[in-house]
Amino acid sequence: MKLFHSHASPFVRKVMVVAHELGLAERIALLPSKVHPVERDRTVLAQHPLAQVPTLIDADGQALADSRVICEYLDALAGGGMFPREGAARWRALNEQSAADGILDAALLIRYELTARPEAERSAAWIKGQTAKIETTLAWFEERAGDLGERIDIGTVALACALGYLDLRFSDIAWRDDAPELAVWFARIGERPSMVATRPPAG
Repeated sequence: MKLFHSHASPFVRKVMVVAHELGLAERIALLPSKVHPVERDRTVLAQHPLAQVPTLIDADGQALADSRVICEYLDALAGGGMFPREGAARWRALNEQSAADGILDAALLIRYELTARPEAERSAAWIKGQTAKIETTLAWFEERAGDLGERIDIGTVALACALGYLDLRFSDIAWRDDAPELAVWFARIGERPSMVATRPPAG
C-alpha cells in the first residue's frame, strides 16, 4: 500500500497511528505530496478527485481518500480492533472521532486563513468563530476525560492526534489550562509507541 502524506498533517498521523496499532505500518510506503488549499497537487489529483492527504492507494491500485475511510479500511484489513463493532461502544468511539476531527477541521481552517490568504483578506471574525469551536469541543472532552481511560480505539486515537496538532501549530491555545484531566490523559497516551513513531517534526 502507498499513502500520500505530509509530515505535519494530523489526519495523516491519525491513519498512521491506526496502522501502527494494527500492525500494518510496515506495509505502507509513504509518498511525498505538495497538497495545498489553493494550489492542488496534480500527482494526488491523478489518483483521486479530492487531491488531499491522506490518500491511500491499496494493493489493488484503488485510491481511498479521507482519514475516516482509510482508517476503517485498515481496520477491516487487519480483522478489527480500532472500531467497536456494535452497541454503545461503537457510537461512543465514532462520536469522539467526529468531535476530534471537528477540532482539526477548525484548526486547519484557521491555519489556511493565516497562511493561504493575503493579510488584507483575513477575517478576524472567522478565526474567532473557529477558535470557539475548538474551545467548546475541548471543554466537552474535558467533561468526559474520566471515560477515556486506557481505551485505544478510533475515538481516542483521533483525539490524541487533534491535541498533538494543537501543540504543533497552536501553542497560543493553552488548552491544558482549562482541560487538566485531558492533559494528564494525553501525556499518557502520547507515550504509546504508535504516537511516538508518528510524532511530527517540531516547527
